[in-house]
Amino acid sequence: MPSNAVEMIAVEALASSSKGNSYVVTGGGGEALLVDCGLLYRDFLRRLTSIYPEMSPDSLAGILITHSHIDHVQGLEVFLKHYPTVPVFANAMTAEVIVAKYGVAEEAIVCFENGQPFEVGGFEVQAFSIPHDTADPVGYLVRHGSETYFHATDVGTPLDSIGLKLSEANVATLESNHDAVMLKTSNRPPSLIQRIAGPSGHLSNDQAASLVERFAAPCLRQLNLAHLSHDCNTPAIAESTMRAMLAEMHRTDISLRIFK
Repeated sequence: MPSNAVEMIAVEALASSSKGNSYVVTGGGGEALLVDCGLLYRDFLRRLTSIYPEMSPDSLAGILITHSHIDHVQGLEVFLKHYPTVPVFANAMTAEVIVAKYGVAEEAIVCFENGQPFEVGGFEVQAFSIPHDTADPVGYLVRHGSETYFHATDVGTPLDSIGLKLSEANVATLESNHDAVMLKTSNRPPSLIQRIAGPSGHLSNDQAASLVERFAAPCLRQLNLAHLSHDCNTPAIAESTMRAMLAEMHRTDISLRIFK
C-alpha cells in the first residue's frame, strides 16, 4: 500500500434487528472490533466466517456493548467461554446489568466513562449517551487513522447531541426502525406502540432522515440503516425515505445500505 493511502474504516452487519444485533468494524491492517454480541454463538460464528472467512473471533480487538437489552448481548456469555481473552467494553451501569442478568463474569468487562476516549487495539473509541429505555445506553464514535465511524441504534429521540457526533463520520450506522403509519396501524398493543414511538424508544424512518438532513457532513460517504422492524417497516420503505432526503440534500454521493 502506498504510504499516502488512506486506511478506510468499514462496517458489516452480522445481524441487525430486534432478534439480534452484531456489527464488525474494520480499520486498516486487518484490525477489527465487534459492536454488540446479540447473536447466539453458532449463528455468530456462521455469519462471521461467511463474511470474513480469514477472520478468527479471538483476533477481535474487543467488543463494544451499546446497552443491556437481550438482542444486543445474548451471545456474550458463550462467546467469552470460547474466547476469554477478547476484552468487552461497557459503561458501569450496563456492565452491572450484564453481570447480574446474563451470567457474564465481572472481570471480563472493562468499564469506561461516557465521553472519555479509550483505546481498543488500534482504534480510538468514544461512547456518547442516547435516549433508550434501559440503563445508560450509548452510541459510539470509532476512529482509526484519519477515519471515523458513527454507530447509533435504539435511539428514542433524534437529539442534536447525537447529530453532532454523526457530523464527524465518514461511515455511519443509524437506526431507521419503523414507518410511523405502519406502527400506528399495526396490531401491536397500544402500550408497545407508545413505547416504540416514545422518546426512549426507536427512531422512525422520518426521524432518521431528519437527523441526516441536519447533520450529515461533506465527509460522510457511507450510510447504513439499521435495526429495521420486521412488522412495522420494510427495507424498501426505509430506503426510499432516506433516498428522497439525500436527493433533496443533493447528496447522491452518499452510498446507502440497508442492514438486515
